Amino acid sequence: MSEHSLANRHIVVTGGVGTLGRAVGAVLAEQGARVVLLDRAPAQDVPGMVAVIGGVDLTDSEATRSALAQARDQLNGLDGLVNVAGGFRWETLEAGSLESWDALYAMNLRSTVVACREALPHLLRAPAAGIVNVGALAAQKAGAGMGAYAASKAGVARLTEALAEELKDRGVRVNAVLPSILDTPANRADMPDADATRWVPPRSLAAVIAFLLSDDASAVTGACIPVAGRV
Repeated sequence: MSEHSLANRHIVVTGGVGTLGRAVGAVLAEQGARVVLLDRAPAQDVPGMVAVIGGVDLTDSEATRSALAQARDQLNGLDGLVNVAGGFRWETLEAGSLESWDALYAMNLRSTVVACREALPHLLRAPAAGIVNVGALAAQKAGAGMGAYAASKAGVARLTEALAEELKDRGVRVNAVLPSILDTPANRADMPDADATRWVPPRSLAAVIAFLLSDDASAVTGACIPVAGRV
């Protein structure tokens, strides 16, 4: 993929203030895209971004619609959406709570549904557009304590497939990446004895996302691509 393979692209990244969101924004910008980050956290100064819009509740349609319209205006268009926003909890069904199932549904699946739905009017006006959702490898095979998280991420995968079918003749491609464990400071702190060299560096996952948004992936839609590192 060329150094400027995303030149003249206008892309919004949700969950953009977090470790993965920043990595995605940086890689997209390095490849020529104009990028706006959205996040529930307060806005921060992130070098290389057109703007960072904070305080956005991505489970709320009206708030998301307003933020995406603001992003479109700042980008002078919108032809790409990356849904990074999400969360994780480890709980067994026996010892856990139903609240965790509701919370992970909202963080991982509802936020993605709302962002896709509210971005569609903008994306459908573009000559060609792309959506990349961040799922999880656990959506294919859940481990103990991963039920609520894996179920919500499985929902992201099925949303990706369904939306790709809905849009395949309308100029919008929809794909997902399914990472294993990301090499982030939070994961290193939570798993201090693990071999982090086997995990997925955020920039490596970001490179796959950039490919899926590029013309090089113009024949790819409805794919859920495992990005497992050596886990």
